Amino acid sequence: MKRNVWIWRRLVLLENRYKHGHICAPATREKVQRPSTRTEKTTMASPVPPVSQVSGCRACCVPGCASSQLRRRRSLKAAAGLPAAGTSIPRPRQRLDGRRRLRASPASATGPPQLSSIRSVVLDIEGTTSPISFVTDVLFPYARDNVRKHLDATYGSDETNDDIAMLRAQVEQDLSEGIAGVVPVPPDEAGKDPVIDALVANVEAMIKADRKITSLKQLQGHVWRTGFESEEIKGVVFDDVPPALQKWHASGIKTYIYSSGSREAQRLIFGNTTYGDLRKYLCGFFDTTVGTKREARSYYEIWQSVGVDRPSQILFLTDVYQEAAAAKAA
Repeated sequence: MKRNVWIWRRLVLLENRYKHGHICAPATREKVQRPSTRTEKTTMASPVPPVSQVSGCRACCVPGCASSQLRRRRSLKAAAGLPAAGTSIPRPRQRLDGRRRLRASPASATGPPQLSSIRSVVLDIEGTTSPISFVTDVLFPYARDNVRKHLDATYGSDETNDDIAMLRAQVEQDLSEGIAGVVPVPPDEAGKDPVIDALVANVEAMIKADRKITSLKQLQGHVWRTGFESEEIKGVVFDDVPPALQKWHASGIKTYIYSSGSREAQRLIFGNTTYGDLRKYLCGFFDTTVGTKREARSYYEIWQSVGVDRPSQILFLTDVYQEAAAAKAA
């Protein structure tokens, strides 16, 4: 009895579907052309492969029904190399300028930084405390235009002899690594002018390439010293830097500077700003002698020097993602 009722309900369902056009009569039903399982190699220049023409979907064989249209859209997207509906598209995490895009972590995942635990602040200069234009349009051109005059005026002094020795060692390393544009520096016996000519050519190439090497930064600091002492150069900082330094100093938070520029150059910048001498708010300066700014080891060395118990008690501020990642890894 139960089986007869089930068969009767099934027949009624099939009859209703036939009346409403949801199934085709067996005699008029067109054969569905199935796509070939053989795949062909295509290139970006190849046209989009044709989509198989189907009279209806597998479910009901009604041309133009919603299910058929959805299947056709999916076939077109697959042919064009696009993901079907419901498929997530991975978003690029690299900006057009080569820097990684900073993504804010959900507050529930990491939580806000505990600023109450901060005991020391370490600041970058270029792009953080000072405009990038101050470095690229003021400091770098001044060093490039005055390096020859500086070397000529101080040639033979202990300070300049040390600068030349460091530059000569860097040039020899660059030559061994095959860096383009490097000019060999002749020995001192060749005379003052040939040595200075070679040094100036290498310094100009290093400045143009914005190389973060100690030999260049040390010489630049000595050249800038002349400019600051003669007041040809004034240190430029953002408007919110002085009040921030004052606030941290009043709160007992020690503030340090970490830059690729030499420590002498850092003291010159903050000692001769348009806001006056800001060095009274600073406790120390770090340069590339502790390591490059994209190495975690450099920030470990800074932690060992600033006198806090844990690295998490140091707040490092920078505008470069790779530097922040290295500091976090330390």
